[in-house]
Amino acid sequence: VMDEPTEGLAPVIVAQVEEMLLRLADEGEIDVLVIEQNIGVACGVADTVAIMVNGRINRTAPARDLAADRDLQQRLLGVGRHGHDDTPAPEAAPAAGADTGPVKIYLSNPQRPTRWSAPVPVEQIERTARLVTTAPLPGIATQPDLRPLAAPGAEVVLVAGTLDTKGEELRFIRDLIRAAGLPVRLVDLSTSGAHSGAEIPAHQIAAYHPRGAAGVFTGDRGTSVAGMTEAFARWIVRQDGIAGIISAAGSGGTAIVAPAMRALAVGVPKLIVSTVASGEVRQYVGAADIMMMHSVADVQGLNVITEEVLGNAAQAMVGMVQARKAARPRMAGKPAVALSMFGVTTSCVQQVTAALRADWDCLVFHMTGIGGQSMEKLIDGGKVAGVIDVTTTEIADLLMGGVFPATDDRFGAMIRTRMPYVGSVGALDMVNFGAPETVPARYAGRTFYPHNPQVTLMRTTAAECADLGRWIAERLNRMEGPVRFLLPEGGVSALDAPGQAFHDPKAREALFSALEMHTRQTPARRITRVPHHINDPGFAAALLEAFRSLHDTPRTARKKDRKP
Repeated sequence: VMDEPTEGLAPVIVAQVEEMLLRLADEGEIDVLVIEQNIGVACGVADTVAIMVNGRINRTAPARDLAADRDLQQRLLGVGRHGHDDTPAPEAAPAAGADTGPVKIYLSNPQRPTRWSAPVPVEQIERTARLVTTAPLPGIATQPDLRPLAAPGAEVVLVAGTLDTKGEELRFIRDLIRAAGLPVRLVDLSTSGAHSGAEIPAHQIAAYHPRGAAGVFTGDRGTSVAGMTEAFARWIVRQDGIAGIISAAGSGGTAIVAPAMRALAVGVPKLIVSTVASGEVRQYVGAADIMMMHSVADVQGLNVITEEVLGNAAQAMVGMVQARKAARPRMAGKPAVALSMFGVTTSCVQQVTAALRADWDCLVFHMTGIGGQSMEKLIDGGKVAGVIDVTTTEIADLLMGGVFPATDDRFGAMIRTRMPYVGSVGALDMVNFGAPETVPARYAGRTFYPHNPQVTLMRTTAAECADLGRWIAERLNRMEGPVRFLLPEGGVSALDAPGQAFHDPKAREALFSALEMHTRQTPARRITRVPHHINDPGFAAALLEAFRSLHDTPRTARKKDRKP
């Protein structure tokens, strides 16, 4: 446990302390708890940051998210930019003497705290923020932002990769796209520090690392690749005017470009020509709409094979970009609602979508691990106005080692966006494995159901269901938006019903009791038992009632607008 280890130290010593902490995490079997006021150090050494108010944990957040979000830092901690921070400002600085307009000033403790003070709610901090209007002092130079990718309203195609090793191939792709009449920019992601002549050189990308270029050009290949990966992802989310992005790479270059592509909105064309594309690509594609093309031969020089493959990739990018430009703008229609489904909860979701279809655009996601991530990516991106999370089965695979696991960030999008949440326990009676011989030996003697020759389902026990209930409750407690979580007393899946293979009232009760015991229920956060099976019409009706209680339907809103 280290309490403010960098207090009063010179910057060079602070850097040595950071490196020592990272070595402890990487090389030793030691967990380190650091209490630190230097936000750069805290975010640089930790995966997760907990923010304390009056001696109590007020909120936790991924370190990279906090480091990248200046507004969040200001709102939660009352900090601004620091002199040691090399990260480019997210917005261009105003001209000297120009009025910057009103600025909100936040105080994490609007009243003088005492040792007995309760944590200050975020809403109170927002209410007590004061507005000031300031102008910069004349004659003081400000750091300019990077030039925009394209003129206002225009878009360009990005050809991104490590030009020190793949320069010939990437320029070949660039030239084909340019010959098709599309504006294109080369983005250099090299970690050698050498000059490449790219329109967007590597040092400009590296400046977006939380520690600046020093966090990328380290001299160690592993840390340099990791640093450039983080810097490129941070750079790309701050750019406008991206018509599409394409790369050609080996395993290292693919690892650098993929996270940045995943950060782009769904629909922006994304294509990677890679030596790893014929294998398991889930770690690269994730929840995004990334297209991967196998390079066949290694991406190492131009030859009869690579020219054919890279040429096809370039023309595919040209076709996607041109088709998007030519497409008629989609008229603003119904708001979107996300629904989670598995085969054993299909009937429930079909009933709900049938009832909502007139007023809502229903987006159904198959809960196979990536399905939940895709759903929450759209929620984080603001593309979804509501959610009915019927099927939370991925959590069982996460905790019990199944093949369709959620990540630890399941429910994170609802927590971050404060979206009204309607959820349930669909298919938490099962863990998914592959063929029978792939089931771990520790589960010998359990209740199994062969869904098909490649998928074997295992019934969760009462103890496991209690663990699931506690895990979900902890996430529900972190949701600041309204929550309606429904428990189907008749069964949680098609297999959890009288006469079916997974019918187990004791396990079901253990799940429900754990949820009720560990969830801090309030008027805004409710756990409700429903005396129906999850696929019965009565349960679908209860979901619809809960959803409509949190959302005005578009039709209802239109009727209200017509009232005098």
